[in-house]
Amino acid sequence: MPVVEQSVVIARPTPDVWNFLVSAENWPSWEASNVECEQITDGELGVGTRWRGVTRILGKRVDWVTEFVEYQPEKVATSKSVEGKIGFTATTKLEEVDGGTLFTYRVDTESGLGGVFGRLADPIVTKAYSRTVRASLDNLADLLTADS
Repeated sequence: MPVVEQSVVIARPTPDVWNFLVSAENWPSWEASNVECEQITDGELGVGTRWRGVTRILGKRVDWVTEFVEYQPEKVATSKSVEGKIGFTATTKLEEVDGGTLFTYRVDTESGLGGVFGRLADPIVTKAYSRTVRASLDNLADLLTADS
């Protein structure tokens, strides 16, 4: 199971970072591979909430629906894909640290990110996606500290 995990320290209080991340509509503004993202269930975010989105990996469109399977406000949220070509689990974790908030983003894929390209492409696609996630986290840190 390929794993992509990256972290960044964001010079903002944890509640500010959390409130930004739990709004589905914010994800395309910082996550470079995320083209669309929206909450499709009513009510407050929690276990069972579903998001629908579109991700582009090396130019390929990947439609998905996820459901939150873990939700601890201002600490961790884990969602698992329930529809789409690639099975994955995504975890966002926040931790208060000196200088702000440590944000860790982890994506575990069931069949490999190369699934839409072929299994032999897994290492190449995983490496490229890892670079995208790194750039996205740096972008998020810049976005959230631009006004402070």
